[in-house]
Amino acid sequence: MMRTIQRLAYNNPIAIASLLFLVCACGSAKISGSAAIDPGIVARSAWNAAEPRPYKQHVPVRITIHHEGTRLDVADDAAKKIKNIQTWGMGPDRKWTDIPYHYLISPAGVIYEGRNPNTVGETNTEYDPSGHLLICCLGNLEQQRVTKKQLNALTRLLAWSCKQYNIPDSTIASHKDYSKITNCPGKNLYRYLQNGYIKSNVKKLLLAK
Repeated sequence: MMRTIQRLAYNNPIAIASLLFLVCACGSAKISGSAAIDPGIVARSAWNAAEPRPYKQHVPVRITIHHEGTRLDVADDAAKKIKNIQTWGMGPDRKWTDIPYHYLISPAGVIYEGRNPNTVGETNTEYDPSGHLLICCLGNLEQQRVTKKQLNALTRLLAWSCKQYNIPDSTIASHKDYSKITNCPGKNLYRYLQNGYIKSNVKKLLLAK
């Protein structure tokens, strides 16, 4: 192999330079961390987000799973639904600064960017959500079943978030684990936390090379 490279270098120095560049590039092309789990997040512009108002900053140190609580099916317009959530939340009923969640996942498994993860979210319940990264599955998962695509997208997003924000996967929990006045994220999603399915699959993604 070395003699072949030497002959190439003697006869065609440009070719050997290109070869060495490719070798180096391939050797350094390993993807690690959050990039290796890339969940494919759709930008706020896709759902025509309004500009948020300024709000309290924080550093997310734990991840909390929600459901939105009103029915949404796979064929429904998730982007329109998310825009309506923001409009309602920023309106006179709630007067929030933005959509309450940092990320939202449709029944079709599409992940949407919500509010800035470095700002505190909203829960409309009794606990302080400072430090919580809020991930919301769209739909009423007390009544609807979680789709396979939504569940898979959730586990990818959870693993990516652990890497991206340096959050231990042991902190993954649900809204009802912090509040006594809600059944969020609904029994049909909560059971995947109770039986360990979500955390075990997140761990697999985090350990995958």
